[in-house]
Amino acid sequence: MDIFEIGVILPSVAVQRRDGIDLREAARHAEAAGLDGVWHGDHLAIGGPTLDAPIALATAAAVTSRVRIGTSVLIPAIRPLAWAAKQIATLQHVSGDRLVLGVGSGGGPGQWAAAGVPYAERGPRTDTALKLLPRLLSGEKTELPDEPGNPPVELAPPAATPPIWVGNASGVAIRRAARLGDGWFPSLISPDQVAEGAKLLADLAAEHGRPAPVIAIGATGVLSGGPSREEIASSISTAYDRPIGEVIDIPLSGRPEEAAERLAAYREAGARHAIVGVAGDDWRAEVDRLAEVRGLVNR
Repeated sequence: MDIFEIGVILPSVAVQRRDGIDLREAARHAEAAGLDGVWHGDHLAIGGPTLDAPIALATAAAVTSRVRIGTSVLIPAIRPLAWAAKQIATLQHVSGDRLVLGVGSGGGPGQWAAAGVPYAERGPRTDTALKLLPRLLSGEKTELPDEPGNPPVELAPPAATPPIWVGNASGVAIRRAARLGDGWFPSLISPDQVAEGAKLLADLAAEHGRPAPVIAIGATGVLSGGPSREEIASSISTAYDRPIGEVIDIPLSGRPEEAAERLAAYREAGARHAIVGVAGDDWRAEVDRLAEVRGLVNR
């Protein structure tokens, strides 16, 4: 059976300050612990301190040699597409082709307004990005239909197109992944929901004459000490306006054996990767415990 890979979201600015850890040390720690990837979200103006995803991941790439470098998730449609392609190509170069490109179209209207991009255009612009990024990264001359005058652009140096995982659990995201992606990357859903999505994903991909994309899940939890599972579930319920009964079993918690059993259920449902945002009181300890969970899942 294939290895079930586990990556970790790099610590936020607040967690870095709390734990006295920077991105370089965090990335090195995750790699040394035996995890498979380090990941970073993409936010512009959300009312709190956040770092720029491409720069943060370039920092992580510079001090590691093995782990995947992943966006969870990049929002290419909020940028001029040529600029997004340049950032992606640069990450491929500095990481030695270790990038996994999670792609989404999320964020509230305020974030899109801050970027000067109409919120209503986020879907079509995302589809355009997914279609044209491989051409732009290869160095092929490409017209940009979302820019005034449809300017032709030819970027250099070329870069290998990274695996593209389409984020979100919605039907729209599944259809995008089936048609244009290499992976489907839903977050905070149950194993049963993964299994349902996996079947639809495979059927839609077959209609397009494509193999079924890989499935990666976004997860969260506490494995060494911190908020309870109930507290994390309550936060998820509030943030995403979901019934508490629907999300109470989502957070990973308890002993490593319990967390491994939970991830094994996702594996049985069709997932092959888990990207975990740890919510504990000590980021390093959470990573060490997550690496222990990885060993248990794959024994």
